[in-house]
Amino acid sequence: MELTVDHIRITLDRTAILRDVSLQAHKGEIVGLVGPNGSGKSTLLRAVYRSLRPADGAVRVGEDDVWALSPRAAARRTAAVLQDAGGNITGLTVTEIVALGRAPHHGLLGRDGTGDRAVVADAVDRCGVRPFADRDYASLSGGERQRVLLARALAQEPQLLVLDEVTNHLDIRARFELLDLVRATGITTLAVLHDLDLAARLCDHLVVLHEGTVVAAGPVLEVLTPQVLADVFGVNARTGRHADGVIRITYTAQPLAGDNASEPARAPSGDTISSKENS
Repeated sequence: MELTVDHIRITLDRTAILRDVSLQAHKGEIVGLVGPNGSGKSTLLRAVYRSLRPADGAVRVGEDDVWALSPRAAARRTAAVLQDAGGNITGLTVTEIVALGRAPHHGLLGRDGTGDRAVVADAVDRCGVRPFADRDYASLSGGERQRVLLARALAQEPQLLVLDEVTNHLDIRARFELLDLVRATGITTLAVLHDLDLAARLCDHLVVLHEGTVVAAGPVLEVLTPQVLADVFGVNARTGRHADGVIRITYTAQPLAGDNASEPARAPSGDTISSKENS
């Protein structure tokens, strides 16, 4: 299902955090939100998963404004996986945590039925957490917990996934495994990613936020230009698709942008860079 953020504005304590922000994620796409700390990325996600109401504008999943839906109806559309979420949960097994994803599909006194248990089992298997399904969630490593939280989100059977820095504190293998799981779901996804290299690898499109506004949006190679990398992130770098097909960012030896920030960085010897868009 398609996500549309339409000219939203968010003000906190009389300070404008987001100003006239718009973006779109088509069905099945992964759209990455990137930008420096304090640019408004997590605030934008909160508006999308119905945690912070915009002062102006609209957030639509499909044809419906999420703020016109009931909380339960909105939770059947959108599932959020947040950084370090659930870190203090104790006394629940992995399967019990995943089963919490079925709550939006129940009435006030609803209980899991055969269909619910099948959905939970499928989510557990898809996210590879079956080997520790009966363990206490609190006993898991950070990477294992993030897999469990993704399984809980899939158990909601959402049409939109919202991910906020889900790779924080994970080792590189766990990061790749988690992002590969997200790609395999086929669900429309809006993800905040701090690591630009991971964002370039995972996302179909990127939206760059800076000081509460969108400064660039589109396919990865069109967005992460040397000028944007210099002006927004303060680094001398260029982005290209290498011979192995993976999009990578190449940084110069002098990382901080200066007078020559707009000059493209040279790729290391032996690398091949093309101008094809990220697929």
